[in-house]
Amino acid sequence: MTENPISKELKKFSAMKEEVTRFLMVYKFALDQMNTKIEVLQEEFQYIHDHNPIEHTKSRLKSPESLLRKMHRKNLDLSLANAKQHIHDIAGLRITCSFISDIYAVRDMLQNQKDVKLIETKDYISQPKSNGYQSLHLLLEIPVFMSDRTEHVCVEVQIRTVAMDFWASLEHKLYYKFNKAVPSTFKDELKSAADQVNALDRKMERIHQDMRQREEVEQGATEVIDMTTVQIPHKLLSLFEETRKE
Repeated sequence: MTENPISKELKKFSAMKEEVTRFLMVYKFALDQMNTKIEVLQEEFQYIHDHNPIEHTKSRLKSPESLLRKMHRKNLDLSLANAKQHIHDIAGLRITCSFISDIYAVRDMLQNQKDVKLIETKDYISQPKSNGYQSLHLLLEIPVFMSDRTEHVCVEVQIRTVAMDFWASLEHKLYYKFNKAVPSTFKDELKSAADQVNALDRKMERIHQDMRQREEVEQGATEVIDMTTVQIPHKLLSLFEETRKE
Protein backbone atom coordinates (compact mmCIF):
# COMPACT_ATOMS: atom_id res chain seq x y z
CA MET A 1 0.00 0.00 0.00
CA THR A 2 1.42 3.35 -1.11
CA GLU A 3 1.85 5.87 1.68
CA ASN A 4 0.03 9.19 1.33
CA PRO A 5 2.57 11.84 0.16
CA ILE A 6 1.36 14.29 2.80
CA SER A 7 1.77 11.61 5.50
CA LYS A 8 5.37 11.03 4.40
CA GLU A 9 6.12 14.76 4.46
CA LEU A 10 4.41 15.08 7.84
CA LYS A 11 6.75 12.44 9.26
CA LYS A 12 9.71 14.47 7.99
CA PHE A 13 8.17 17.56 9.51
CA SER A 14 7.75 15.76 12.85
CA ALA A 15 11.43 14.85 12.81
CA MET A 16 12.17 18.58 12.59
CA LYS A 17 9.83 19.32 15.49
CA GLU A 18 12.18 21.51 17.50
CA GLU A 19 13.23 23.51 14.45
CA VAL A 20 9.62 23.92 13.29
CA THR A 21 8.47 24.97 16.76
CA ARG A 22 11.13 27.67 16.93
CA PHE A 23 10.25 28.76 13.38
CA LEU A 24 6.56 29.17 14.26
CA MET A 25 7.41 30.83 17.57
CA VAL A 26 8.79 33.82 15.66
CA TYR A 27 5.43 34.22 13.92
CA LYS A 28 3.63 34.00 17.25
CA PHE A 29 5.83 36.81 18.57
CA ALA A 30 4.99 38.85 15.46
CA LEU A 31 1.29 38.40 16.22
CA ASP A 32 1.88 39.40 19.85
CA GLN A 33 3.58 42.59 18.68
CA MET A 34 0.78 43.40 16.24
CA ASN A 35 -1.85 42.90 18.93
CA THR A 36 0.05 45.24 21.25
CA LYS A 37 0.28 47.88 18.51
CA ILE A 38 -3.45 47.65 17.90
CA GLU A 39 -4.30 47.95 21.59
CA VAL A 40 -2.18 51.13 21.82
CA LEU A 41 -3.77 52.61 18.68
CA GLN A 42 -7.26 51.76 19.96
CA GLU A 43 -6.74 53.57 23.25
CA GLU A 44 -5.16 56.59 21.58
CA PHE A 45 -7.88 56.84 18.93
CA GLN A 46 -10.58 56.55 21.59
CA TYR A 47 -8.97 59.33 23.64
CA ILE A 48 -8.47 61.71 20.70
CA HIS A 49 -11.64 61.07 18.69
CA ASP A 50 -13.98 59.70 21.36
CA HIS A 51 -14.56 56.73 19.07
CA ASN A 52 -13.07 53.24 18.89
CA PRO A 53 -12.72 52.12 15.24
CA ILE A 54 -12.12 48.47 16.17
CA GLU A 55 -14.88 46.17 17.39
CA HIS A 56 -12.64 43.16 17.99
CA THR A 57 -9.55 41.33 16.72
CA LYS A 58 -8.71 37.68 16.20
CA SER A 59 -5.27 36.24 15.52
CA ARG A 60 -4.42 32.87 14.02
CA LEU A 61 -1.17 30.92 13.67
CA LYS A 62 -1.00 28.11 11.11
CA SER A 63 -0.40 24.67 12.54
CA PRO A 64 2.52 22.61 11.18
CA GLU A 65 -0.01 20.32 9.44
CA SER A 66 -1.82 23.23 7.78
CA LEU A 67 1.48 24.76 6.69
CA LEU A 68 2.59 21.45 5.20
CA ARG A 69 -0.66 21.02 3.25
CA LYS A 70 -0.36 24.48 1.76
CA MET A 71 3.24 23.85 0.71
CA HIS A 72 2.15 20.57 -0.86
CA ARG A 73 -0.66 22.33 -2.80
CA LYS A 74 1.89 24.85 -4.08
CA ASN A 75 4.30 22.05 -5.05
CA LEU A 76 7.02 23.48 -2.83
CA ASP A 77 9.94 21.47 -1.52
CA LEU A 78 9.64 20.97 2.21
CA SER A 79 11.94 23.44 3.93
CA LEU A 80 11.50 26.26 6.40
CA ALA A 81 13.23 28.63 4.00
CA ASN A 82 10.60 27.84 1.37
CA ALA A 83 7.84 28.28 3.94
CA LYS A 84 9.12 31.74 4.88
CA GLN A 85 9.61 32.84 1.28
CA HIS A 86 6.40 31.52 -0.27
CA ILE A 87 3.78 31.16 2.49
CA HIS A 88 2.72 34.61 3.65
CA ASP A 89 -0.29 33.79 5.81
CA ILE A 90 1.46 31.73 8.50
CA ALA A 91 0.51 34.50 10.92
CA GLY A 92 -2.93 35.99 10.35
CA LEU A 93 -4.79 38.81 12.06
CA ARG A 94 -8.43 39.75 11.48
CA ILE A 95 -9.64 43.18 12.55
CA THR A 96 -13.37 43.87 12.64
CA CYS A 97 -14.55 47.48 12.44
CA SER A 98 -17.89 49.25 12.77
CA PHE A 99 -17.74 51.32 9.58
CA ILE A 100 -16.01 51.26 6.20
CA SER A 101 -14.18 54.51 6.99
CA ASP A 102 -12.81 52.84 10.14
CA ILE A 103 -11.19 50.15 7.97
CA TYR A 104 -9.10 52.69 6.10
CA ALA A 105 -8.36 54.63 9.30
CA VAL A 106 -6.92 51.45 10.86
CA ARG A 107 -4.95 50.74 7.67
CA ASP A 108 -3.40 54.22 7.77
CA MET A 109 -2.52 53.93 11.45
CA LEU A 110 -0.75 50.61 10.87
CA GLN A 111 1.10 51.85 7.79
CA ASN A 112 2.32 54.90 9.70
CA GLN A 113 4.19 52.71 12.19
CA LYS A 114 7.88 53.19 11.40
CA ASP A 115 8.78 49.54 11.97
CA VAL A 116 5.92 48.24 9.81
CA LYS A 117 6.58 47.69 6.11
CA LEU A 118 3.67 47.31 3.68
CA ILE A 119 4.40 44.47 1.26
CA GLU A 120 1.06 44.15 -0.53
CA THR A 121 -2.51 45.47 -0.47
CA LYS A 122 -5.59 43.72 -1.85
CA ASP A 123 -8.68 45.91 -1.62
CA TYR A 124 -11.72 43.67 -1.99
CA ILE A 125 -13.96 46.49 -0.75
CA SER A 126 -13.45 48.79 -3.72
CA GLN A 127 -13.27 45.71 -5.95
CA PRO A 128 -15.21 42.80 -4.37
CA LYS A 129 -14.54 39.22 -5.47
CA SER A 130 -16.96 37.68 -7.96
CA ASN A 131 -18.74 35.78 -5.17
CA GLY A 132 -19.36 39.02 -3.26
CA TYR A 133 -16.54 38.71 -0.71
CA GLN A 134 -15.36 42.04 0.72
CA SER A 135 -12.38 42.79 2.93
CA LEU A 136 -9.16 44.78 2.94
CA HIS A 137 -6.08 42.53 2.96
CA LEU A 138 -2.68 43.86 3.97
CA LEU A 139 0.57 41.94 3.94
CA LEU A 140 2.81 43.59 6.52
CA GLU A 141 6.38 42.87 7.52
CA ILE A 142 7.57 43.62 11.05
CA PRO A 143 10.87 42.97 12.86
CA VAL A 144 10.94 40.45 15.68
CA PHE A 145 13.96 40.82 17.96
CA MET A 146 15.16 37.43 19.18
CA SER A 147 18.02 36.84 21.61
CA ASP A 148 20.51 36.11 18.82
CA ARG A 149 19.03 37.70 15.71
CA THR A 150 16.35 39.90 14.17
CA GLU A 151 13.72 38.22 12.04
CA HIS A 152 11.59 40.15 9.54
CA VAL A 153 8.22 38.41 9.62
CA CYS A 154 5.17 38.68 7.38
CA VAL A 155 1.73 39.01 8.94
CA GLU A 156 -1.44 38.90 6.86
CA VAL A 157 -4.00 41.40 8.17
CA GLN A 158 -7.65 41.28 7.09
CA ILE A 159 -9.78 44.29 7.98
CA ARG A 160 -13.55 44.24 7.47
CA THR A 161 -16.81 45.49 8.93
CA VAL A 162 -18.99 43.44 11.26
CA ALA A 163 -21.43 42.81 8.40
CA MET A 164 -18.65 41.70 6.02
CA ASP A 165 -17.27 39.38 8.69
CA PHE A 166 -20.70 37.81 9.29
CA TRP A 167 -21.12 37.12 5.56
CA ALA A 168 -17.56 35.73 5.19
CA SER A 169 -18.02 33.39 8.17
CA LEU A 170 -21.24 31.94 6.72
CA GLU A 171 -19.71 31.60 3.25
CA HIS A 172 -16.69 29.80 4.74
CA LYS A 173 -18.93 27.32 6.60
CA LEU A 174 -20.97 26.53 3.47
CA TYR A 175 -17.80 26.21 1.40
CA TYR A 176 -16.49 23.41 3.62
CA LYS A 177 -19.88 21.86 4.35
CA PHE A 178 -20.26 21.11 0.63
CA ASN A 179 -16.59 20.13 0.29
CA LYS A 180 -15.88 23.27 -1.81
CA ALA A 181 -18.65 22.38 -4.28
CA VAL A 182 -21.38 24.81 -3.21
CA PRO A 183 -24.59 24.38 -5.29
CA SER A 184 -25.26 27.26 -7.70
CA THR A 185 -28.51 28.15 -5.89
CA PHE A 186 -26.57 28.79 -2.68
CA LYS A 187 -23.94 30.77 -4.62
CA ASP A 188 -26.65 33.02 -6.02
CA GLU A 189 -28.19 33.49 -2.58
CA LEU A 190 -24.78 34.28 -1.08
CA LYS A 191 -24.05 36.83 -3.81
CA SER A 192 -27.43 38.45 -3.19
CA ALA A 193 -26.71 38.55 0.55
CA ALA A 194 -23.28 40.11 -0.16
CA ASP A 195 -24.97 42.87 -2.18
CA GLN A 196 -27.33 43.53 0.74
CA VAL A 197 -24.40 43.61 3.16
CA ASN A 198 -22.68 46.15 0.93
CA ALA A 199 -25.82 48.30 0.79
CA LEU A 200 -26.19 48.10 4.59
CA ASP A 201 -22.55 49.09 5.17
CA ARG A 202 -22.88 52.06 2.81
CA LYS A 203 -26.08 53.20 4.51
CA MET A 204 -24.59 52.89 8.00
CA GLU A 205 -21.53 54.82 6.79
CA ARG A 206 -23.73 57.68 5.58
CA ILE A 207 -25.56 57.78 8.91
CA HIS A 208 -22.23 57.72 10.75
CA GLN A 209 -20.86 60.63 8.70
CA ASP A 210 -24.09 62.64 9.10
CA MET A 211 -23.95 62.16 12.88
CA ARG A 212 -20.31 63.28 12.99
CA GLN A 213 -21.09 66.40 10.97
CA ARG A 214 -24.01 67.26 13.26
CA GLU A 215 -21.82 66.79 16.34
CA GLU A 216 -19.16 69.06 14.85
CA VAL A 217 -21.76 71.76 14.07
CA GLU A 218 -23.25 71.52 17.57
CA GLN A 219 -19.80 71.60 19.15
CA GLY A 220 -18.88 74.63 17.05
CA ALA A 221 -22.06 76.43 18.11
CA THR A 222 -21.25 75.98 21.81
CA GLU A 223 -17.79 77.40 21.22
CA VAL A 224 -19.09 80.68 19.72
CA ILE A 225 -18.11 83.55 22.03
CA ASP A 226 -20.98 85.45 23.63
CA MET A 227 -19.80 89.05 23.20
CA THR A 228 -22.27 90.34 25.81
CA THR A 229 -20.30 88.55 28.51
CA VAL A 230 -16.86 89.64 27.37
CA GLN A 231 -15.21 92.25 29.60
CA ILE A 232 -13.43 94.75 27.30
CA PRO A 233 -10.63 96.77 28.94
CA HIS A 234 -11.51 100.45 29.64
CA LYS A 235 -8.51 101.80 27.66
CA LEU A 236 -9.50 99.73 24.62
CA LEU A 237 -13.08 101.07 24.83
CA SER A 238 -11.79 104.67 25.01
CA LEU A 239 -9.57 104.14 21.99
CA PHE A 240 -12.52 102.66 20.08
CA GLU A 241 -14.70 105.69 20.95
CA GLU A 242 -11.99 108.14 19.83
CA THR A 243 -11.63 106.28 16.54
CA ARG A 244 -15.39 106.50 15.94
CA LYS A 245 -15.39 110.30 16.54
CA GLU A 246 -12.61 110.81 14.01
